[in-house]
Amino acid sequence: MNFFTHLGAYLLMLKGMFSKPENGRMYWKEFTHQSVEIGMGALPIVVIISLFLGAVTTVQTAYQLVSPLVPMSTIAQIVRDSVILELSPTVVSIVLAGVVGSKIASELGNMRVSEQIDALEIMGINTRNYLLMPKIIGALIVVPCLIVISAVLAIWGGRMAGELTGILATDIFDQGLRQNLNLYNINFALYKAYTFAFIISSIPAYFGYHVKGGALEIGRASTQAVVVSCILILLADYLLAALLL
Repeated sequence: MNFFTHLGAYLLMLKGMFSKPENGRMYWKEFTHQSVEIGMGALPIVVIISLFLGAVTTVQTAYQLVSPLVPMSTIAQIVRDSVILELSPTVVSIVLAGVVGSKIASELGNMRVSEQIDALEIMGINTRNYLLMPKIIGALIVVPCLIVISAVLAIWGGRMAGELTGILATDIFDQGLRQNLNLYNINFALYKAYTFAFIISSIPAYFGYHVKGGALEIGRASTQAVVVSCILILLADYLLAALLL
C-alpha cells in the first residue's frame, strides 16, 4: 500500500508540473542555472571515472583473450561495445544519481523545511512547475551529453592504456574500433541515457519536494532518493536491454 501511495503522489507531482509558466524569463533563467549546475558540477567525476573505465576494460579484456587465434583488434571492439552499451550509460548514471540526485533532494528538502516552497505557493507560483520542471528538463539535456562525453573518454582511455602498457598498439586499436560497428548501439545508449536522466532528476525531486520534518528528514530523503534512483536505473537497464536488443 505504501508503494502505491508514493506512486500516486509521484504521478500527481509530474502532472502538476505541466502548466503555463507565470514568467517565462524566470523559468529560462532557472533552467540555464540548473543545466550548468548539473553539467559542470558532475563533469570532473565523469571524466575521471570514464578514463579509468576504459583503461581497466582494455587491460582486463587483454588478460582474458589469451588465445593466439583471436586477433588483437578484437580487444578494441570489445572495449568499444562494452563502453557504449553498458559501462558509460549505466555506471555514469549511477554515479550521477549520487552526485546530482542527492543535491536535488537536499535542495528541495531544505526549501520545504524552511517553508520557502509554501511562500512561493502563497504568491501564486506553481512550485512544481517552477522548481521541478527546470531540473528535469535540464537533466534530460545535460545527462545524455555527459554520457556521450563519457563514452568518448572511456574509449580514448582504453586506447591510451593499451599503448602505455604495451598490450595493444594504437593503430591496431584504431583498426578494431572501425570494425563491425553497429550504429544501433549508439542509439540504444542514447535511449538509456534519456531514460536514466529522467529517473535521476524526477525521483530525487519527488523525495525532496515531499520532505516533512527537519534536517534529519532531509538527510533521510536524500539517501532514499539515491537508493531508489539506483534501483530504478538498474531495473530500467534490464528492461531496455530485454525490449530493444
